[in-house]
Amino acid sequence: MTKVPRKGGTINWACTPGFPPAGIFPLLPPGRFGARSLYEFQMLMYRPLYWYGTKGDAGVDYELSLAGPPEWSEDGRTATLTVKPYKWSNGETVDADGVMFWMHLLEAKKEEYGGYVPGFFPDNLTSYEKVADDKVRFTFDKAYAHNWVLMNQFSLITPLPKAWDRTADGPADATRNKDEAPAVYDYLMAQNGDVYAEDNSARTRWADSPVWSVVSGPWKLAEFSMDGLVRMVPNPSYSGSNKPYADEFRLVSTDTFEQQYEWLEQGPHGPDGIHVGFLPFDRITEPTTDPTAGGPNPLAERYRIVPQVLYAIHYFPINFINPTVAGRILRQLYFRQALQTCLDQDSSFREIYQGYGYPTYGPVPALPATELLSPAQKSNPFPFDVDRARQLLTDNGWDTSVTPAVCVDPGTGVGQAGEGIPAGTRLTVTLRYASGHERTLARLLRTLRDDAARAGIELILEEVHPSVLVGQDTTGTTGWEMSCWNGGWVYGPNFHPTGELLYRTGAGCNFGSYSDPVADELIEKTVTSDDLADLHAYQDYLAEQVPVIWMPNFPLRVFEVAHDLQGFGPVNPLGFINPENWYFTQEQDGSGDR
Repeated sequence: MTKVPRKGGTINWACTPGFPPAGIFPLLPPGRFGARSLYEFQMLMYRPLYWYGTKGDAGVDYELSLAGPPEWSEDGRTATLTVKPYKWSNGETVDADGVMFWMHLLEAKKEEYGGYVPGFFPDNLTSYEKVADDKVRFTFDKAYAHNWVLMNQFSLITPLPKAWDRTADGPADATRNKDEAPAVYDYLMAQNGDVYAEDNSARTRWADSPVWSVVSGPWKLAEFSMDGLVRMVPNPSYSGSNKPYADEFRLVSTDTFEQQYEWLEQGPHGPDGIHVGFLPFDRITEPTTDPTAGGPNPLAERYRIVPQVLYAIHYFPINFINPTVAGRILRQLYFRQALQTCLDQDSSFREIYQGYGYPTYGPVPALPATELLSPAQKSNPFPFDVDRARQLLTDNGWDTSVTPAVCVDPGTGVGQAGEGIPAGTRLTVTLRYASGHERTLARLLRTLRDDAARAGIELILEEVHPSVLVGQDTTGTTGWEMSCWNGGWVYGPNFHPTGELLYRTGAGCNFGSYSDPVADELIEKTVTSDDLADLHAYQDYLAEQVPVIWMPNFPLRVFEVAHDLQGFGPVNPLGFINPENWYFTQEQDGSGDR
């Protein structure tokens, strides 16, 4: 019998343990600027100007975008964007005013936005203006690479409705008057609630909010419960061609991987059955030979494996502005290279990640394979070598005959330990890491700790709840040394891997506050040139500088997708999801109607 889409049913999506959606206002700060709030929550309701990554590639999908291709002036500095006349759920039209409203808020509060990089959008504009009801013109301060502008600058824009243009005192006009934008932003952030709060008391009010209930996407929020269950229902006013099949899409909060696996074992047809969850690495019974395809599935009776291989890098940040002696040690290149050399990526692919692992050697992803990856980064510049790590420390003023090693040659000269590191200092640093990954991340970091100890580095591991960790150990905070949330960066909303958001001085998502004038110069070249040689030079330099510790990569999730749920693939390599495209099949006998 031919399987055809069937209208109706409820789709249950299991959130990553410890990472439910955390913010609804699209202008989120760095500590909440991630996939769980952006791609898997906000964008289902509030469509960005451009949609990326469908059909399995990382390009722009103009069919699903709210604007057509940019029209460029002859000098390459001015782009005119034409906005499609989609409708907001309150009857407003998505238009140039919505783009101007966003731009005024962004300009007013750019330092608080996770996607902001000083010197780039909107700083690199000499003007932006509404030139017709459906057109906005942007003029840049110089000619940039057009693909970079499309992928990394215009990707930041989310048109906003006039209904959001208000303060606590009533309607405002930040749409036309940028001077009113700060007060409107403050009002909207207040409606969001404390963005770093761990409880859901403010979030339970979102569904009934006269602000957040005005949506442009295929879904609208029906409930955000105190226990973290999120229910979305179709937006009947959605203008896109891909209207939802399902009656409801639920994001189900989970506390641990074990809890989620227990739910998956019960199958998708129970009262709380999960239709899209993911297989914890410690539950993989047989390894795979291909991380993009997956291997044998212990839940094959009810689910199929779909690895979520994203255009992403894995790493953990190093805090370059920590004011302690430990922070001064972290700022030494030889130390970062030594610690990187103590991390055995290759063995982790086999022994921890069951063949699903693949490398991160620098700031450009190894998978999916693209020409953007430098030839030099196809092999490890810091292969696992404890002896080499020990020699790096010995050559720079440390006695490594004991652990922790002891500084015996302080100073800033050749072969000395570096500025601000006194004689007698013990080589001890602390790494905070996300709880809930006992058999993967915790195992990997314990191995790193033991191998680092053999080189003379005492690595103190401190387990922290994931949501607390990412809220505290973020851009501009000084009280941590190294911090690992078991992830890294999915390239978005800066989809071209040029690094200005992650490694440029002062960037919003430069979580460790890394600053290097050479790196800044190389990044500048990548955003003004489409020459691959410039992108390769940038990544080769960053790989050697070790601004973060490069970590083994793996599919963000090894999805378990119910056999009776179709339309799920191909996986979007940028992390966007389109549950409006997912459907139960016609021959299903009502088991999806829950």
